[in-house]
Amino acid sequence: MKGVILHGGHGTRLRPLTHTGPKQLIPVANKPISQYVLEDLRDSGIRDIAIILGDIYPEKVKEYYGDGSKFGVNITYIYQGEPKGIAHAVSLCESFVDDEFVVYLGDNILKGGISRYVKEFSKSDLDAMILLCKVPRPELFGVAKFDENGRLVGLIEKPKKPPSPYALTGIYFFRPAIFDVIRKLKPSWRGELEITEAIHNLLVEGYKVEHRTVSGWWKDTGTPEDILEANRLILDEMKPHINGVIEDSSSIQGRVSVGSGTIIKRGALIRGPVIIGKNSRIESDVYIGPFTSIGDNVVVKSGEIENSIVMDGCVININDRIIDSLIGPNAKIILGEESKPSGRRFIIGESSRIIL
Repeated sequence: MKGVILHGGHGTRLRPLTHTGPKQLIPVANKPISQYVLEDLRDSGIRDIAIILGDIYPEKVKEYYGDGSKFGVNITYIYQGEPKGIAHAVSLCESFVDDEFVVYLGDNILKGGISRYVKEFSKSDLDAMILLCKVPRPELFGVAKFDENGRLVGLIEKPKKPPSPYALTGIYFFRPAIFDVIRKLKPSWRGELEITEAIHNLLVEGYKVEHRTVSGWWKDTGTPEDILEANRLILDEMKPHINGVIEDSSSIQGRVSVGSGTIIKRGALIRGPVIIGKNSRIESDVYIGPFTSIGDNVVVKSGEIENSIVMDGCVININDRIIDSLIGPNAKIILGEESKPSGRRFIIGESSRIIL
């Protein structure tokens, strides 16, 4: 089986972070979202992977993943360019796949991974298998429709009145029949070729399509709130490790991971779950609270940070409390002369500079 990671889309709900890079490279617990996808495919025994590139800095994706060798896989890059829908992206990989393949949206994270589903689909004679998850607001997703016997009979994209609470997760198993169906599609009102319509047509035309319902959590990281929740979920299951220098062991409370070359100065307080990357510096009197990710080469001179993601190369020196924030790479948040303490919430793009 081969794997296909979709790495396109404009990520409009994540601006300004997506003005300077694709949304799938935004880190969660100090790892790009799409790396969780790639590692899930690899750990399921899939080594040949195509990454479908969009038009938002595709060179950054190639720079990060390279030929895949450092991740234990072989990567082929396919350009989609302007987003024309998931089905259009799938159609571009026809010459890449041989028979069975799995399509995995690069901004999805699934607890427990797909290994069991890879094995099941490989042994089956199905033309397609989709993974569903019960969600509180199905109208935001593609939604499954079932008959009275619980058999999958259709899919509807973002219905006003959902026929069920079960949403498509963005993980699809296919055999080549899908390409014939996609060729017959016409663009939707959004100007896209919809994967929900393609799978629905597989059902209508009598192909063998089944579903499985995932256990555990699934996150589609399309908004800042989704990314912060994914960060919380992953940190909550993190195993702590300390590779840096902790000047006073009392500075660490709970599950905390610290990368090599990082220094936690005496008088700082890190209350887990927290992850801090490599070559960072946390000064005295800094408080870093639960569910916070601090990247590599970050300097926090003063202030409090909680339930936030601070990306590589940032400098923070304030007398405020930062909460529920996404702070882009190489951003600086520093103290102004007349700053007064208060809680702050930020979504800050790459290399921004804020003086409070």
